[in-house]
Amino acid sequence: MKLRIYVVMIAAMLMSCTKAPEISGELKVWHKVTLTFTGPESSETASPNPFADYRLDVTFSQGEKSFKVPGYFAADGNAAITSASEGDKWRVHFSPDAPGNWEYQVSFKKGKDIAVVDGEGESAGFMDGEKGSFEVAESDKSGADLRAHGRLKYVGEHYLQFSQSGNYFVKFGVDAPENLLAYYELDNTPNVGERLKKWEDHAQDYHEDAKPYLWGADQQKGKNILGAINYLHTKGLNAFSFLTFNVDGDDRNVFPHLLKVDLAEYENFAKEKKNPKVWENQVIHDRFDVSKMDQWEQIFSYGDMKGMFLHFKTQENENDQKMDGGSLGRERKLYYRELIARYSHHLALNWNLGEEDTNTLQEVRDFASYFADNDPYKNIAVVHTFPNDHDKYYQPLVDQKTDVLGFSVQTNKPDFSRVHEVTNKWVKASSASGRKLVVAVDEPGDAVHSLVPDTDNPDHDNARINALWGTLMAGGYGVEWYFGYKHAHSDLTCESWRSRELFWDQGKVAMDFFNNNDLPLIYMENMDEMTAAENDYVFGKTGEIYLVYLKEKGTVQIDLPDVGYRSLWLNPKTGDQINGEGETSIEELEMDSPFEQDALLYLYK
Repeated sequence: MKLRIYVVMIAAMLMSCTKAPEISGELKVWHKVTLTFTGPESSETASPNPFADYRLDVTFSQGEKSFKVPGYFAADGNAAITSASEGDKWRVHFSPDAPGNWEYQVSFKKGKDIAVVDGEGESAGFMDGEKGSFEVAESDKSGADLRAHGRLKYVGEHYLQFSQSGNYFVKFGVDAPENLLAYYELDNTPNVGERLKKWEDHAQDYHEDAKPYLWGADQQKGKNILGAINYLHTKGLNAFSFLTFNVDGDDRNVFPHLLKVDLAEYENFAKEKKNPKVWENQVIHDRFDVSKMDQWEQIFSYGDMKGMFLHFKTQENENDQKMDGGSLGRERKLYYRELIARYSHHLALNWNLGEEDTNTLQEVRDFASYFADNDPYKNIAVVHTFPNDHDKYYQPLVDQKTDVLGFSVQTNKPDFSRVHEVTNKWVKASSASGRKLVVAVDEPGDAVHSLVPDTDNPDHDNARINALWGTLMAGGYGVEWYFGYKHAHSDLTCESWRSRELFWDQGKVAMDFFNNNDLPLIYMENMDEMTAAENDYVFGKTGEIYLVYLKEKGTVQIDLPDVGYRSLWLNPKTGDQINGEGETSIEELEMDSPFEQDALLYLYK
């Protein structure tokens, strides 16, 4: 009896000696606040499995509001620098949405697969049950930094909204290269096909504000890829995309999992595309590379600072049946949980359930529901299908209420001629259903060409007219640009975003117009039927504002409901503007374009 009492007393003493977590980061609204706990010693390959057999959750609360945030095994707590694979640090990231006092309560459980199975499990000791609090101040950030704008949220409209600034988001970004994270300074990243990137052309774009985000033992790694992100920012882009799992896909160099073999053996086997033995025999399905994922976090965090929307593509067509045979099972849940725990705190992102997805509709719904149930910040899940599968996937997702909140649209014409029609169709279909979804065009052209380098086409007329403005004038919330495989700096080989610089300048014209004119975007809709010209676009709010886009030099012919509109002409290619004189005095309006090519007429009261 005495022995039992002593055991209980010792256990209680050990629990009472638990160290309070280290709280790091700027304790400000929308900033990343990190709690690092000292827990059980473990390693990436340990038993119990630190990714499956422990479950760390921290609930942050302020009044009646609370966020249950999953945590993860963090090795020595400094793995991006040390490349550690073992240690006793366990971590959670939180981005508070209000100033003041925040309380936290820790749940740390252990048990077979407790990370992804229902049930309480048993206490893992250490920080389990610990409580505490900290004070949060207002953010001091400004400009493009997302921490000045707040979290990007779905608000039941066709546009996502920033929680702090209240602005609606219009996206202009890069969808290539899909293997962005095949970067030579990231730990344990293979070089299948000699596609490992150095981004040397963007060394010149490195800015000293990226210094805190470098990694490696001397904290000098990452300059080129961070320079590339800074380049996007300087050119007015605000989004980039990347696969986080392309085992047996087009590239085969990006994945968060550990390998069973060394890199050389993996590279040798993975040279053969669509080789099922790679996933089956060479990859550990339930273990993750802690230092590599920490280094990914450095890249994403710099993206926040530079105003970047993060497009997480969680799988691709070639491997969407790998985990659990395509279903939502143990392997996929562990993978999703690790992504959520490490990256969901970022302020502007979506979870793409699969590029050119071929999972069943029920599987897609299940994937989206897992993210909705486990992502504390409710970042949206979107679906990306083959161009000819839109009706197969999108129509049922429009007709039924699901946790899919957006479409990532791909079309297939080299001149981008399907973009406006397809975007218009799904924006209007979701609106008519009573559940407005966000629609972006993330691969607007064909696989062969799409957005070609400036050296192949410096004018980019079709990209500008049919894809960029075709999307925006249909009520799509933005475009990401795929680079066709027949051209330099393609979807797999791109190492310089400067290769399309002339087009980025044209895109900035559109972005500046949409961001600087206080447009009532959530009340605007496509109204092409108002213009007499068959191919022109109209986007507006009845009786208040109309945008009329002429695809070639000509005359605007439009019947307005009333008079008294002021006007402005915009050259979408150069950004030149010409103000009209006075107000409209008749409803049947005819106005000649002052520009030699396409033009936008802005009518407003």
